[in-house]
Amino acid sequence: MSYQAEYIWIDGTEPSPLMRSKTKVLADGKEPGIWGFDGSSTNQATGESSDCVLNPVFTCPDPLRGGDNKLVMCEVLLPDMTPHPTNTRATCVEAATTYAEFAPMFGMEQEYTFLQDARPLGWPLNGYPAPQGPYYCGVGGDKMPGREIVEKHTAACIEAGLGIEGTNAEVMMGQWEFQIGILDPVTMGDQLWVARWLLFRIAEDFGVWATLEPKPILGDWNGAGCHTNFSTAAMRGEGGWDAIVAGCEALGKNIDEHIANYGVGIKDRLTGAHETARWDRFSYGVSNRAASVRIPWQVAKDKMGYLEDRRPNANCDPYVVTRLITDTICSSATA
Repeated sequence: MSYQAEYIWIDGTEPSPLMRSKTKVLADGKEPGIWGFDGSSTNQATGESSDCVLNPVFTCPDPLRGGDNKLVMCEVLLPDMTPHPTNTRATCVEAATTYAEFAPMFGMEQEYTFLQDARPLGWPLNGYPAPQGPYYCGVGGDKMPGREIVEKHTAACIEAGLGIEGTNAEVMMGQWEFQIGILDPVTMGDQLWVARWLLFRIAEDFGVWATLEPKPILGDWNGAGCHTNFSTAAMRGEGGWDAIVAGCEALGKNIDEHIANYGVGIKDRLTGAHETARWDRFSYGVSNRAASVRIPWQVAKDKMGYLEDRRPNANCDPYVVTRLITDTICSSATA
């Protein structure tokens, strides 16, 4: 008997990489091993030297095929088994190892937009839907297109064993969110990428495209982010308030590097409107969704917990985001 292993990886498309996958049939009991692919077709190699290597890093049950079938998240290596230039996971592993004593943990809130026929799902063929207001966490068939896809995606993430924590409709019609966590920096990236793959794959069955575009509709409409919750052991412990404030201050001293690496199109989304702070200004505050970094009210009350960096785009690379936040905050604590 055999089973199917779906090998998933991130390609080298610029400015925003795409997800790729292909299926390998394996004998029962045989674990997924390294595999190869044509990097010249994924913007990761030239035709004269086209071979790239898929190295499995995270495996989970395949909730779509069921049975003993598996999803296999891979990092991309060169034939000499060193990280490919597009492999952002490798540097994330380095940061997580360097700052392991801080026990950094993450939860990421992935917003996305369903598109159909080049417009957000549920929007009229001509013009616009009713203004934003009733859609966030709303109920009603005329206002909440895509719920059936969201329900199937949520069930698939649970069956796959991913750390999905919840879902909700977002501010713009056709826009939704799911949350993954609480996980270490590397596992956070592994699981969010797999959850994204499941979302894209399930949307296919409905004739819909799930996009991570940060500003899918210009004008007076909310963009799509990937708000990132972060804590260290010190933040989570008694008296963690000082460590939380210190973390916010550290982020404020490294603005340019974070903005440059938080996703393509970030300046279109971080305008200072629609629950964002401007990309070129930094602020933090309790319960403030117009700040760069929000400290939840419960955290302020308990004087311990976590902070929320609201700047990452929906199309961010989670390996890059978790590495940057870990490095910026933890390195400042050792300075």
